[in-house]
Amino acid sequence: MQAGLLKYAEQYEWSLQAWAVFPNHYHFIGSSPKGNAENLTRFLCKFHSHSALWVNRLDQSKGRQVWHNFWDNHLTFENSYYARLNYIHQNAVKHGLVQVADQYPWCSARWFQRQATRAQVQKIYRFPTDRLNIEDDYGDFHDIGAR
Repeated sequence: MQAGLLKYAEQYEWSLQAWAVFPNHYHFIGSSPKGNAENLTRFLCKFHSHSALWVNRLDQSKGRQVWHNFWDNHLTFENSYYARLNYIHQNAVKHGLVQVADQYPWCSARWFQRQATRAQVQKIYRFPTDRLNIEDDYGDFHDIGAR
């Protein structure tokens, strides 16, 4: 799933700054090509259709709806952007999958920590995420497919 997200982001010229992929949902922050997000729907439709076919082949569940919806936000406030970067990187920790964010292999935390300066990483990871209102229904995902 992560490979597909990165592949279609590149194909549609989206520059991803953070991502986390889970069995039933994903999050990402990206910059749209030329500051214009009008191809976001095409990008996500392509990613959703190809990943749904792949998941259904793996599960032998032909025709099952895998992705049910998506939400997008236009981030305009610097602090909100930083808090969401932190939220996405820490999401696997929040869900109890790992103890440290960079241990989760389907997330950008490890990449971010290698690319950013130590000061940048510390700055982002200090931003509180408890007041963010982000749809994140990670729960018992067995037999419900991805969302």
